[in-house]
Amino acid sequence: MIRHGGLIALRHQGLWRGALIEGPSGAGKSDLALRALDQGFRLVADDRVVTFAAGGRLYGRAPETLAGLIEVRGLGVVTAAAVSFAEIALVIRCVDTPGRVERLPEPRFEQIAGVDVPVFDLWPPEPAAPAKIRRMMQSLGVQS
Repeated sequence: MIRHGGLIALRHQGLWRGALIEGPSGAGKSDLALRALDQGFRLVADDRVVTFAAGGRLYGRAPETLAGLIEVRGLGVVTAAAVSFAEIALVIRCVDTPGRVERLPEPRFEQIAGVDVPVFDLWPPEPAAPAKIRRMMQSLGVQS
């Protein structure tokens, strides 16, 4: 299944585990991914993510034509060091205002390809957004 979004990842115990960033066009998904890359994340996919389940886990990769590419608004599509695939540890839902992010949210999950994946809301322009993704992953046991 192809999902509209981006996938960034951290290496944890020899495996790449990532955050699937989703939201409407223009929400800031690629910008958030770009800032996360500057903080040690690696690109898996930008704009489109091919998702698949194996062994009870959810994985994502870039479509072949988009592998290693990321959009930089105002510059164009550029190359980036990328990993071929990663387990999707969580889903980030981009919201349009900071007030739409609950301070103390109840745990939420979405079933994708038969796998329950934790979902977190995030306002992409927030300066701390990449750090928050890292903390969300740490809360799930993914350390970098």
